[in-house]
Amino acid sequence: MRFLITTTLLLLSFAGFSQQYYLFVGTYTEGPAAAGSKGIYVYTFNAATGEAKPVSTMATTNPSYLAVAPGGKFVYAVGETHGATPGSVSAFSFDKKTGKLAFIDKQSSGGADPCYVSVDASRKWAVVANYSGGNFSALPITANGSLEPAAQTFQHTGSGANKGRQEKAHVHSTILSPDEKYLVVCDLGTDKLSVLRFNAASARQPLNPATDSVVSLRPGVGPRHTAFHPTKPYAYVIEELTGTVDAFHYSNGKLTPIQHISSLPDGFKGDIGSADIHISPNGKFLYASNRGDANSIVIYAIDPATGKLTVKGFQSTMGKWPRNFMIDPTGHWLLAANQAGKNVVIFKIDPTTGMLSPTGKQLEIPAPVCLKMTPVQ
Repeated sequence: MRFLITTTLLLLSFAGFSQQYYLFVGTYTEGPAAAGSKGIYVYTFNAATGEAKPVSTMATTNPSYLAVAPGGKFVYAVGETHGATPGSVSAFSFDKKTGKLAFIDKQSSGGADPCYVSVDASRKWAVVANYSGGNFSALPITANGSLEPAAQTFQHTGSGANKGRQEKAHVHSTILSPDEKYLVVCDLGTDKLSVLRFNAASARQPLNPATDSVVSLRPGVGPRHTAFHPTKPYAYVIEELTGTVDAFHYSNGKLTPIQHISSLPDGFKGDIGSADIHISPNGKFLYASNRGDANSIVIYAIDPATGKLTVKGFQSTMGKWPRNFMIDPTGHWLLAANQAGKNVVIFKIDPTTGMLSPTGKQLEIPAPVCLKMTPVQ
């Protein structure tokens, strides 16, 4: 009996830990909405209750996108400088016992205004997108988490139909496929997706262009971020300038168009500025954020047989300019970072319908623009 009680208590203890995460919030530290921002904010997040509690902060300039390396011991942050100086990527160690970050080092991102960084599962490479530079770079990561200078930099050229926003190449994301054999690069400025082979074991050249590796999208859409389905051969791209989503069949680096669908209500007439895209862990629903005058999250159902999307509804983000959002690993909560609203709002996800419900919980943070989590244990 004593053994049974002890075992039960241990299982309950592990279950409790499995619901506990650290939440990292990247911010802008410059600009009107950024007054008082300290850089990176760290919270604990209880996935059983949706409660977030502050733990620590790390001062750094414009950490507008973060990547938490697998295992949660290292965090990488881009540093945007608005063209004043070359962009950078900073490496931090993270102590899971104290919840504190410690600066390790910083390297050039290889271009101006880095806006996205990915870290592979082997923790050997950080791949960063430089928006104003129109390029992307692969930086080696050492065993102690520090960064080495870029081993590769790929420069894009060209422009798009929207002369105000697509006057040149603007690389906006560098996202690894689920099997990490490929990297998909969104170029907002040229309306193109580029697919490159990725080999983490390569000492100096992890990236190589794949055969027929460039996918041209509709003129003027402005591709921004990509989301891969967790179990099906589908990928989705959010397009900033037209507020649309493109769905693709994905297989071994090949993207085949399936659908082009709006992320806004029928008849929407306001300013458009779509931003982020994510799929629920159960693979049933896709979510995308709209800035501009919409300030909303669109909810789609995913047809498992075809990959096509059906609009289920829209949810106000209860703030302005939702640049980034995330779904927690349990799939129970969606957190929306409202850059101009200076808040992160927590929503409950209905597992049956995918719809969002406000919880009344929010974090007040200046200019929040990126959200990431890692387990406490």
